[in-house]
Amino acid sequence: MALPGDPVMLLSVVNLKLRNYYPTLDALCEDMDADRDDLCARLASIGYHYDPQQNQFK
Repeated sequence: MALPGDPVMLLSVVNLKLRNYYPTLDALCEDMDADRDDLCARLASIGYHYDPQQNQFK
């Protein structure tokens, strides 16, 4: 499954996957063949940043 291009939809999908399937952002990126820096930059563009302690973008 490809990640959505829309940043708001991306936020929803990534947080759902982090909550239900992946223990870390690195695990999600590796499994989904996603570029971590690009993913973080896209979500930062709408004001969200990864919190590793909570394993979610906030």
